[in-house]
This record gives sequence, C-alpha cells and structure tokens, in this order.
Amino acid sequence: MINIEKTLYTGHTYTTGGREGTGRSHDGRLDLKLSPPGAPGIGTNPEQLFAVCWSACFLGSLRHACNARKIAFPVMAGVDAQVDLIHGEQGFTLQARLVVSLPDIESDTALQLIEAANQNCPYSKATRTNIPVSITLA
Repeated sequence: MINIEKTLYTGHTYTTGGREGTGRSHDGRLDLKLSPPGAPGIGTNPEQLFAVCWSACFLGSLRHACNARKIAFPVMAGVDAQVDLIHGEQGFTLQARLVVSLPDIESDTALQLIEAANQNCPYSKATRTNIPVSITLA
C-alpha cells in the first residue's frame, strides 16, 4: 500500500450515458459529449481522453527530468499517444504506445530522460504491468 502524505489535486467529474453520454467536471472547466470509438458525429471517447491525459502527464514528467538534470526542455517536445481498446480471451482491455519527440536532445540523453519520466509519471505507474505499453523515441 502507498503511504499518502498529501493529496495535491482531485479531478472530480460526473458522467452519464456511458460511451454515448456526457462527462462534466464539477468546476465546469470540462464538458464533453462522448461517443463510441469510430462512431460518426461529434464526441470523444475514453481511449482518446486517456491518450491525451497520459501524454500531457508524461510531458510534465519529462520536463521534471530535464529540470533535475539542468537540461533545457525543448519547446517542441511532444508525445504521440495511441491507446487501443482491444478484445481477447480476458475480455476488453487496453494497450498503449507512446512515441516521444525531444528535438535538440541527443538520443542517448533523450532515452535516459524518457526512462526517468516513465518511472515518475503517475499514468505510467498506474499502467505498469497492467497493460502492454511501448514507449519509444521518435
């Protein structure tokens, strides 16, 4: 069990209708129409949301890794995140691929930063050993 010292933030949302419903944050900053993956029309889906949230968090962890090593964080750093909804013997699950772009950083250093970010990112920790994940340098 993790020893919690301090809660830094709580994201609080309310969702109705599942994949064909809506999701809203309690502070009103998020208000989304949801739709099944690949469905026509408007709306996003949990896989897209997870991909953008994980990639944003991973970039924050990369920035932290750069700062700790006194390396300038590239302005154009980015993460191309793909989260697949898959079906297999155990039912539905996810798999993910993150492709990290760290322009102007030598590849050996970039790989070290990616590893540090992967160890520190809360989304990476949450998915570790739970789903297949590939993290590579672009």
